[in-house]
Amino acid sequence: MARYMESLTIERGGFRIKVPESWWEFDVRPESRDDSIRRMVSERIAQQPELVKYKDTYTAFLRKASADAWKSGALYCGCMAESFGGDTPITGSITVSLVGGRTKDGAPLATDPQAVIERLAVREARKAGDAWRKVTTVDIPGVGQAARTYGIEDIPVPDDSLDRTVRAVLMQTFIPVPGQEGKVALVAGSSQVLDLADSFFDIFDAITSTFRFAE
Repeated sequence: MARYMESLTIERGGFRIKVPESWWEFDVRPESRDDSIRRMVSERIAQQPELVKYKDTYTAFLRKASADAWKSGALYCGCMAESFGGDTPITGSITVSLVGGRTKDGAPLATDPQAVIERLAVREARKAGDAWRKVTTVDIPGVGQAARTYGIEDIPVPDDSLDRTVRAVLMQTFIPVPGQEGKVALVAGSSQVLDLADSFFDIFDAITSTFRFAE
């Protein structure tokens, strides 16, 4: 899966981040995202006609990713959907969201990495195939330390009456926002291709390392 890829710098209100040039950004707003996704999928298939058999898979993946991102307050959402010669495409996504929380007394939660780590739970796999989660800190050049979780997680399906979950490769990095008490920029990478977990951890780490707050 590893190969050289050019990067594209994404700039939004308050931050910038680099993603592989082949990744797609799409409008997550409910009133316009379906049209945006249809155009992007059509453009990609026009460039690579061999992907036409994956059209429905791409479209469904992008619609779900954009809907979930909108609900979580995402400021940016990008996805990859590539065929590397296998029977199914390799898919993954990165979102950047501004999130915050408060204590029971209404005070903003502390956002320094150690305080965030104390609120994050490690999960150990009891047997092969179980979900797991590790908690650590990372140093982002030009930004500083941030708390991070990564692992294979069972993610609840939003608004699902049966309380179903989706198992996915997931990395989340919580970056304190300067001058905004209780706020963090959450950079989250996910993929349902579990067999490529280590590769996706490398990709998500590399993308997150390019995050910068705009001056």
